Amino acid sequence: MPNDSIPAPAKPGLKRRWLFAILALTLLFVLMPFLFWQATWFGKPLNDAQLEKSLADREHPRETQHALSQLADRILARDAFTRDSARRFYPQIVAIAQTGQDELRLTAAWVMGQDNSVPDFRQELLRLSQDPNPMVRRNAALALVRFGDASGRDEIRSMLQPSSVAAPVPGSLEERLKPGDAINPGTLLGRIDAGDRSRTELRSQIAGAIDHWLVPDKTAVAVGQPVLLVNPSVDEIWESLRALYLIGEAQDLPVVDALARGSGAVPANVRQQAELTATAIRSRQSR
Repeated sequence: MPNDSIPAPAKPGLKRRWLFAILALTLLFVLMPFLFWQATWFGKPLNDAQLEKSLADREHPRETQHALSQLADRILARDAFTRDSARRFYPQIVAIAQTGQDELRLTAAWVMGQDNSVPDFRQELLRLSQDPNPMVRRNAALALVRFGDASGRDEIRSMLQPSSVAAPVPGSLEERLKPGDAINPGTLLGRIDAGDRSRTELRSQIAGAIDHWLVPDKTAVAVGQPVLLVNPSVDEIWESLRALYLIGEAQDLPVVDALARGSGAVPANVRQQAELTATAIRSRQSR
């Protein structure tokens, strides 16, 4: 009698198909992270023709951001030839700052801050310091410090303080996140129900962490009414302190000293920068 406990051997074709499926799956696990890294990494070098094409690409903002990042690398390069090769693209950087999307204006402001020898960059940064997007304003204000221009001081100071988020339309507020949650530009904070199936998303324009909601959930709010308080991110605090090291005044000392004395919740690098900033401000005041 045949032994029913012994399985029949698999057909050779079936074995090959299973082997191919396993190999394909393994390759997918290896390839997908690489493709994602390639798509999001801005370190891939671009030649002049690729830069020209990407800077003119308005349909794929990440391509333009990649080009802007590459130009910043050229500006900061050690050799003069590489630095000079970026200058031919300066008019396009200014054009992007004037017509680009929020993330492109923000990136262009950062790039312009890398070369403080260009008057046109300074003039454009002054304009961007009044931009409707707070992250663009902040990048422009920080970049202006590189030009020895302290006109963005108030914006830089605001980076150390909580910011309020206002309702864009009237309606009933539907809160999505809770105090302590970290947020970034574009994070969905909640929605506003205006009735008749009309719901408007409430999204953050800044990075940070939710401090608290200023109105209870399901409360009726008016257009422009502050509904949420957001604490600044650690990165923004650190960048603000670095700028105030150069342009800070006596009125900045209370908040800077508080950060220098910060508890364990304040990162060590922030406390250290706050100490250096406070010392620099006091040194200027004593002259």
